[in-house]
Parts: sequence; C-alpha cells; structure tokens
Amino acid sequence: MNHYFLRAAGVALLPLSLAACTAPAPHTERVLGRSLTDMKNAQVLHPGADRNMAAPVGMAASTAKLGYDQYQKSFKTPEKTNNSFVIGLGR
Repeated sequence: MNHYFLRAAGVALLPLSLAACTAPAPHTERVLGRSLTDMKNAQVLHPGADRNMAAPVGMAASTAKLGYDQYQKSFKTPEKTNNSFVIGLGR
C-alpha cells in the first residue's frame, strides 16, 4: 500500500517540481520589441506624411534633369585612379 501512495505522490508532485525550475520572464524579455519600435518611430520625420495630399515642393524640373544626366554620365566614363595598391588590375 505504501508503494501506491509514493507513486501517486510522485506523479502529483512532478508537475510542481518542474514548474519550480522555470523563472519568470525578466523585464527585458517582456518589453523586447518596444525599444526597436521606439527607435523606428524616432527616425520618422513626419509620422502623418501619408495623410498629406498636397503636391511636394522641390527643385525645378530642368535642374533635376541636369543633375540626373550628370549622375548617369558618371557611370559611362569612370574616373582614373592612381592608387598604388592597384597592381595591373583592369588593364
């Protein structure tokens, strides 16, 4: 009879003993994603910009086209480098 009592007590106490091994989540784990969300929100210049339907104010079209054309031209003719670390590469 004592054998059955010990087995029943062991089965009843096993979940309690396993639950004692777990620790409650520390504060850092409970607020894990909050710091990332706060940092992303701090980098937004104007959070309500998606609701602003006014036309954006920028530079003149001719100035923008000139800058874009010079940007595209920079890829056609790369600059010559006089770097001493480049030893006959690309010749």
